[in-house]
Amino acid sequence: MSFNKFLKGRGAQKNTDNRFLQHVFEMRDDFLEFCRLEGEEYESNKTQYIPIFPKTIVNKVDSPDVGMGYSMNPYQGCEHGCIYCYARNTHEYWGYSAGLDFERRILVKKSAPELLEAKIKHKNWKANTVVLSGNTDCYQPAEQKFEITRKCLEVFLRYRHPVGIITKNALVLRDLDILRQLNEHQLVGVNVSITTLSEKTRRKLEPRTASIQKRLKTIQVLSDNNIPVNAMLAPMIPGINSHELLPLAKAVADHGALSFGLTVVRLNGAIGQIFSDWIKKAMPDRAEKVLHQIQDCHGGTVNDSRFGTRTKGEGKIAEQIHEMAQIARKRYFKNRNFPRLNMELHEQYKDGQMKLF
Repeated sequence: MSFNKFLKGRGAQKNTDNRFLQHVFEMRDDFLEFCRLEGEEYESNKTQYIPIFPKTIVNKVDSPDVGMGYSMNPYQGCEHGCIYCYARNTHEYWGYSAGLDFERRILVKKSAPELLEAKIKHKNWKANTVVLSGNTDCYQPAEQKFEITRKCLEVFLRYRHPVGIITKNALVLRDLDILRQLNEHQLVGVNVSITTLSEKTRRKLEPRTASIQKRLKTIQVLSDNNIPVNAMLAPMIPGINSHELLPLAKAVADHGALSFGLTVVRLNGAIGQIFSDWIKKAMPDRAEKVLHQIQDCHGGTVNDSRFGTRTKGEGKIAEQIHEMAQIARKRYFKNRNFPRLNMELHEQYKDGQMKLF
């Protein structure tokens, strides 16, 4: 791997400093030059899977912007490598960088199914949709190896508990058998993320995700099985994919999505530095234009942390995006509604089987 070339197959092009650590790691030019002359790799680009042992797995979500009450994440870090991902910052809590570490050091929670079962069996727990995953994709490549998400879905089914899924990976179709059973009791809804119709753009923005055609097919297959699908057309990035909003909405509607949601990109925390470095390397001809348009959506900065506006944006560009969304909903989603999930069954199944008396 050459240090002066664009790193293909990854989103971030470097590791940023961890704000919680006293010391920083610096790659000195003389060491890099030595590696180049010797033809040696100065670091490995392979993905590492690191087991961790959390005490809990279900997290209460307090943010009014997110639209979920509880979430759980079988994995921390995500090999998909989406350059804009807001979850990158959470990798710093574990002592890693929000940059390349987020994509290459995946923390694996093998005990997630047992922790989930203990949580929803607790006498004080009341059924409330738990979303897989509010932070990192539960169907990222690691799931092929560990199958933690599938085991968690089996727990939700056993206890007749509602579950939501957010993913941009066609691997969700592997678990169609369980999803069908959950859906028989109105216990599951799937959110499929799709940000562009251009494979060229997708490969730059989200290098290790499923192709656009596979994601559209995923929406189609789920819909054909009457499993409710919401499309996440997020984030909208001015100058990169915001012009695609209407054709994106039409495409997901044509494939059976019942609704769609969107956000305007914000580059919070270390993501501002990671994204700026990436776009100057990946799209140098439009880098400054895109960054300026993002700033226009957030009062002159690339990030806005205020609840209520941080994911919507402000200003003319953000207004145009939301106006297009209104047009799309009227044109392509008339009389379509994403259903509420069933909260009534879980209490009867809290011991793992239906109570007869």
